Amino acid sequence: MSVDMTALAPVGEFGSFIWCESCAQYGVELLQDADLPKSLAWGFSEIYTYPPQRLLHSNRTQAAYYLMVKDGQISGGDGAPEVCRQLPGFHVEIPWAAICNQSRSLYGSAGQKQRSVEEQTMYTEIANYLGREDALDIKRQEPFWPSAVRNALRQDSENGGGLHNIAATLQCASPEFTTYPTTALGVPIFREMSDDQKQQFLELLGAGNND
Repeated sequence: MSVDMTALAPVGEFGSFIWCESCAQYGVELLQDADLPKSLAWGFSEIYTYPPQRLLHSNRTQAAYYLMVKDGQISGGDGAPEVCRQLPGFHVEIPWAAICNQSRSLYGSAGQKQRSVEEQTMYTEIANYLGREDALDIKRQEPFWPSAVRNALRQDSENGGGLHNIAATLQCASPEFTTYPTTALGVPIFREMSDDQKQQFLELLGAGNND
């Protein structure tokens, strides 16, 4: 499957229903095109904790999306079903604000590595500011990336394709980040924030304050 990236346009904010549904749809199509082993059981889920209330409603209490390969079937959509999260794969629960802004950036493998370095710097600065290592509520399972799955979802990522770049292109800007200092990739620079910005950002992260 070759996605025409020039035909894509933003559909919604990071973690919104329409964005999650759209990301899942493209993820399913990429996996369907990969001729995966029939015996493969694999799941992907991202749960974005402490999202802005505008992204939720009475029938949507969680900002998340998933992909699942099970019993020869490939599925995905908004949410994070437990049947998916029980499968080996990639599963994470992370504060929405921790990764929202930089998720709009397009990149290949080098950009992914740089983003990870910058995010780790941000996490360390927050931990030092609050005086505790577990400042952010991030939960990850041991990742499992079969080569066929990895290759399918990263197809043409060095040239602007792949699921991440599709998701980034579908993402609208979120107003919370318009005034924060950020890196070129969009990672918030905590040390350069004013005291008020730091407290606002910590609240977005669900990290409270340092009292």
